[in-house]
Amino acid sequence: MAACVEQHNVKDGKDSILEPLSLPESPGGSIPPDNSTSVPCILCVESYSLTEKDALLKHLVLEHKLVIADVKLIADFRRYILYWRKRFAEQPITDFCSVIRTNSEGPVEGQEDYFLLCDVLPEDRILREQLQQKRLEEILEQQQRERNDASFHRVCTFCNDEFTGNRSLLLNHMAVEHGFNMGLPDNIVYCTEFLDTLQKKLDNLQCLYCEKTFRDKTTLKDHMRKKQHRRINAKNQEYDKFYVINYLELGKTWEEVQSEDDREMIEDQDDDWSDWQDHPVCAVCLFCEHQSETMDKIYSHMKDTHGFDLAKIKTELGLKFYQQVKLVNFMRREIHQCRCYGCKEKFPSKNEVLKHIVDAKHIMALQDKSTWDQPQYYFPTYENDALLCVLSDSESESETDNQSKEIPVIAEDISNLKALKQTSVLNQLLKDGTYNS
Repeated sequence: MAACVEQHNVKDGKDSILEPLSLPESPGGSIPPDNSTSVPCILCVESYSLTEKDALLKHLVLEHKLVIADVKLIADFRRYILYWRKRFAEQPITDFCSVIRTNSEGPVEGQEDYFLLCDVLPEDRILREQLQQKRLEEILEQQQRERNDASFHRVCTFCNDEFTGNRSLLLNHMAVEHGFNMGLPDNIVYCTEFLDTLQKKLDNLQCLYCEKTFRDKTTLKDHMRKKQHRRINAKNQEYDKFYVINYLELGKTWEEVQSEDDREMIEDQDDDWSDWQDHPVCAVCLFCEHQSETMDKIYSHMKDTHGFDLAKIKTELGLKFYQQVKLVNFMRREIHQCRCYGCKEKFPSKNEVLKHIVDAKHIMALQDKSTWDQPQYYFPTYENDALLCVLSDSESESETDNQSKEIPVIAEDISNLKALKQTSVLNQLLKDGTYNS
């Protein structure tokens, strides 16, 4: 299982989780940015290269308590930062950002204000849309220049043939003669850089598909031929910047755009959902790495193996859905920070705190509701915590059942149907010609 992504900070005696945590799962990705220019901090003189974007975002949280939402949906990160750096110099940050106060119901000294910059603000949304449009225009202009460029000259990557003129001559040659298909020439941008990237990998004796390294060129060529690895690895995000499709929709890679197109095509062709197979979502236990596909299974595991009865707690405390969410996030956070959620005692490791919880019989010992029923626990401790998806709000279901039982059903009275027809107001309307066409 992949290790969880984690980052701690100790400040004023408190632990803070500064970076997203993930339960074991395959990570997603986005289009790699242009790494050629430095980016200044929005609020101070610190500066970072674009390859250190995560370090800049961490700096903003730690030093300025500023959180930028949906960073991967920002088409041009540097221009976005420069724009808000200028605006924050003109007006106070509170004119643009939502203020989130942690531990709002606790003591004043334990409260902290964080500033959230997101596209809920119309100015931010318009900026993001303009940056996306600008980037797409630049990419299409670059692509058009390359399509019209007759000065292109290059030797084939796999043989000694030389090609002069339009780049499509070389790309078609590589596809037909060597079985190496990079895609349609009109779908490619930054073609020279793309070919340079592939050539560098081959010079380093690296297979372009499985990306393994070999001892000499002959072994590499035999491997790529026998294994049919004369293609690029579509999962390698390094190649995303070379395909126009990755720039068409905000925050979506070619795989996401293509999968949506495929789904629409299937829906148009056939509306029969009888063979639909849902992919199970595995929820991870609060106390170990056991995973279950359903709510009943994960509840039973935690009760039988660890003695933790979440269903009983939900019933006794009358927890609604979002209160269950906050409780789970609270417990996840405390255990992640090696702290007993029952007595707040701190331990050197996660294994030790779990051992303490069992030995001290704190498995069902929760802090007062006011401790964990706080706004900050709306946010998942682990981004991909599927346990939050299998929680149920049984109270709302029972309320619906009770309401339906209380609604009286009155049978239609047809005992004097003839008299009803004679006295109906419809007769008068018909006489007056109201409904005549």
